Parts: sequence; C-alpha cells; structure tokens
Amino acid sequence: MVLGQLTAIMGTMATRGSRLDWLIFLALGFFWGSSYLFIKIGVDHGLEPFTLITFRLLIGLTLLATVVAVAREPLPREPRMYGHLFVMGVVNIAIPFSLITFAEQTVDSSLASVINSAVPLFVIVIAALFLKGETVTVNRLAGLAVGFVGVALLVGVDIADLSSANAVGELALLGATVSYAIGNVYAKAHVHGLRPMIPAVFQVFFGLLVTGALAFLFENPLAVAWVPESLFSVVWLGLLGSGLAYLAYFRILQRWGATRTSMVAYLLPVFGIGLGALVLREPITISTLLGTILVIGGIALVNARWGNRPLISRGTPAAEATAPTSAGRP
Repeated sequence: MVLGQLTAIMGTMATRGSRLDWLIFLALGFFWGSSYLFIKIGVDHGLEPFTLITFRLLIGLTLLATVVAVAREPLPREPRMYGHLFVMGVVNIAIPFSLITFAEQTVDSSLASVINSAVPLFVIVIAALFLKGETVTVNRLAGLAVGFVGVALLVGVDIADLSSANAVGELALLGATVSYAIGNVYAKAHVHGLRPMIPAVFQVFFGLLVTGALAFLFENPLAVAWVPESLFSVVWLGLLGSGLAYLAYFRILQRWGATRTSMVAYLLPVFGIGLGALVLREPITISTLLGTILVIGGIALVNARWGNRPLISRGTPAAEATAPTSAGRP
C-alpha cells in the first residue's frame, strides 16, 4: 500500500514536481526524523526538558522571524486570531515538545519517532468528533484499526507497572501525539486566511513564551554547563528541526499540496529508527519493526483511495486551514 502510493507519486514527478522538490522533501523527512535523535542527545548530556526546548525555539524563532520580516509577510489584523495562534502555540508546540523531551529521558529516540508518526490516525478520530463535514469511511476505519494495533504493540504498557519510567515515557509520547492531533483539528476549525509562515512563526513565538517561563520557573537555563554534544543538539534542533524544516515544508506544500506533502509521515520513523540505531546503538526489536509497519500501513490506508465511500458524515465541511498543521514536528 505504502509502496504503491509512493510509486504513484514518483510517477508524476516529471510533470508535477522536480528533482529539487524531491530533495527538499527528503530533507524535510530527515530534519524532522532526526529531531528525536538530537532531543535524546540533549537530555542525555545534561539539558533539562524546558531548557532544551527554550533554546531550540529561540534559535528557530530567530530564523523564522527573519524570513517573515524579509518577505514582509502581512500580520493578522483580528485580535481574536492571536488568541487562536496562542492556543496553537500551546497545543502544537509547548505541550508536545515538553512531553516528547520529558519522555526521551527514559525512552529510545526511535520509539518516540514511531509513536509520534501516528498523529494522522488520532486526527481522524478527533476530527470526526469535532469537525462538521469530516467523514468516516471504510479505509479510515481499516487504517485506524491497523494503526492502533501497531501503536499498542509499540507501547506494550503493562497495566500492573504503569509507574515505571519506560511506561510513563511511553504514555507521555502518546499524549504528545494526541496533542499534535488536537492542534491539527483546531487549526482546521479556527486558523484561516493567513499566509502559511505567519501561523508558524507565531506558534513558535507563543510556544517559546510558555516553555521559557516554565524553564525559568522550574529549571535554571542560564546555569547550563554546556558540552559539545548538548550545544550541537540545540543548534541542530533550532536551525533544522524548528527552522529550515518549516521553510522546506512550506516550499513542498506550495508545490505539491497538502495531501502529497503529508506523505512525509512515512519518512519520520524510517529516519528515527535508522539514526537511533546508527548513532546511539538503540536496539531494533521485532516488535518495533512490526509496530512500525502497522502504523505506516494504517496511515497508508487512511490516505488510500480504496474504500473512501463515506459511512458517517457530519454535514458541511469545515474550512481548510492555511496554518501548517505539521508545524509542531517534533
């Protein structure tokens, strides 16, 4: 299923894309997929969660704000929109970034990348509950079933041992995934009519305000004992994971549209597992591979043309958001 979709996309490359677009697409998958690795490196070398997030967002905001200023992008005029963007900064940046970074203190980066790749599955459930016009179809139901079996296999939380560090970290990753999905649905419902870079820069700005306040309240970010590994991880996450990745995302989104661009979800666990094993020697277990295959297969089914006849519909479709709903990755 996944190979069929990717093959179909590649078959249109000559007429609908370019070699440069594909290189940028792969770079986007690498930037986001590698973020889990560098979060792990950062927390393993002395960075506390809120401190790591604050510094990475500060670097990313500097880059994005510079691009917005140079491009002279128009700012929102309605005060209410800033309220929506603040919510997005909390739900799509502050909460999931915090949960992922907290989780990677005890959980492998490869597992984090796979669990977070399941965001499209949670979007289907939440959108069907809260957005008018969202339909439940055969392929979506099948994709949800397959994908959630994969998530359950990956997490494998023992109900009798929920207090263990690994279990708490895995539950935190699930919470981050749900938060990203809520952000996606919230953007579709409330964030419209803006140039794509504007929601991105304001989400990062408000996310920085929240996590920065938490860092100074509960940690001591100005007293960090920097080592080369932690410094490199923050710079990587800021410039690539929270900066260049967004620029790449907008380029591909403009050239390919939202549906094709969403295929980047297939690349995140590939880079996440590969880099975790290569750099950190994280084990690749049979359950990890099988769970990953099921999650990716579930995402493929959700996006498949087969079986897309509506079973349940909630009426008039919600307006499409111009906000980059993947802007929180990861």
